[in-house]
Amino acid sequence: MDINIIPFNNTYSKDFYNLNIEWLKNFFYVEPYDEEVLSNPEKHIINKGGFIFFAKLNSTIVGTYALIPLPKQDAYELTKMAVSPEHRGLKIGQQLLDHCIAYAKTTQFNRLLLYSSTKLENAIYLYRKFGFVEIELEYNSPYKRSDIKMEYFLDKP
Repeated sequence: MDINIIPFNNTYSKDFYNLNIEWLKNFFYVEPYDEEVLSNPEKHIINKGGFIFFAKLNSTIVGTYALIPLPKQDAYELTKMAVSPEHRGLKIGQQLLDHCIAYAKTTQFNRLLLYSSTKLENAIYLYRKFGFVEIELEYNSPYKRSDIKMEYFLDKP
């Protein structure tokens, strides 16, 4: 299976929305903040110095993730990571995470942060496998569904 990971192109904004909405509805619920960001990723992510990448299989977008700058925390948030239901279990999430870490190192980010839920055992296992460690979750977490916060310190290339 030949997966290409490509950068943001507005042509795929609908895929970004659909992949994430499906994932949220399947595992949780869509928060107002999610709807706002997913409906206009260029405004809320790209134009704020963030990045979005897509996993493309042939001509189909099968996965995505975003990196949002958190200047007050000297970090980027890894967020909006999703894989289409029919392509889960094919290690696409691992390829996306591997790409994310490599991109962050090449771009010389200091660290990555993510918010998740311990309900997502496979995701938490994957994050730990890649070297993310759990840190204290702030009281006013940006996501009501999150009950875990993790970080990954990047070694500069």
